[in-house]
Parts: sequence; structure tokens; C-alpha cells
Amino acid sequence: MKKVILALAVVVGMSFTACNETKKEAKEATTAEVAVNESTDQEMAMATFGVRGNCGMCKKTIETAATGVEGVSKANWDKDKKKIEVSYDDTKTDVASIEKAVAASGYDTENFKGSDTSYENLPACCQYDHSMEMSQE
Repeated sequence: MKKVILALAVVVGMSFTACNETKKEAKEATTAEVAVNESTDQEMAMATFGVRGNCGMCKKTIETAATGVEGVSKANWDKDKKKIEVSYDDTKTDVASIEKAVAASGYDTENFKGSDTSYENLPACCQYDHSMEMSQE
């Protein structure tokens, strides 16, 4: 009889623990959703500026450099038009900081020359003509 009562107590205790874990996970998920919703509810600033480059590898490097800046949520570089559109939180960064990050990766922007060292380390297909027109329509 003691074994039955002990077994029953163990089962009941395990079910309470499992229930509490489920509630805790649900609460954490809800908290994460709220954080995501708060960040998407905030209006993001948009900017477009010219960036020299040649190919798909350039696109990846340029976009990665831009999104690496705290506050930048999206970056899309147009290879044909030689310009990038960024979406960012203007309380955390500004366009000059984003341009500087792209320039540090080796790519000239409208206002900043790309880092010479980074440019020289780019693959041959990414070494663009420094007189290339930017922000083409």
C-alpha cells in the first residue's frame, strides 16, 4: 500500500512540474513575441545611397556590412543601379555610420572611399572601377 501511495505521489509531483514548465515556456514565448512586435511597431527610417560594386559576391559583402551596424534591420543593394536601400532605427545609428561600415568593407559609397586594404583583399571579380557611376536610375 505504501508503494502505491508513493508511486501516486511521484506521478502527481511530475505532472505539476511538467505543467509549470509548460506555463514557463508559454510565458517566455509570449515575452519574445511582445519584444518582436514592439520592434516591428516602431517606425524605421529608410535611406538610399550609392555604392560601387560588380557582382553577387559584392552584394553579399555590402549588405552584410550594412546590416552589421547596430540598428540596421534591412539592406538591399541593387547591382545594376549601384545603390543600396537600408531600413534602420535612427535612434541607434545614422546614414553616415552605415556608409562608413560599407566603406570599411572595401566599397566606395557616395560620401566615403572604401578602405584600400579591404579593397585589395576583395576577390578579383569584386574589384570595381573607382570611377564607376553610382545611384543610376
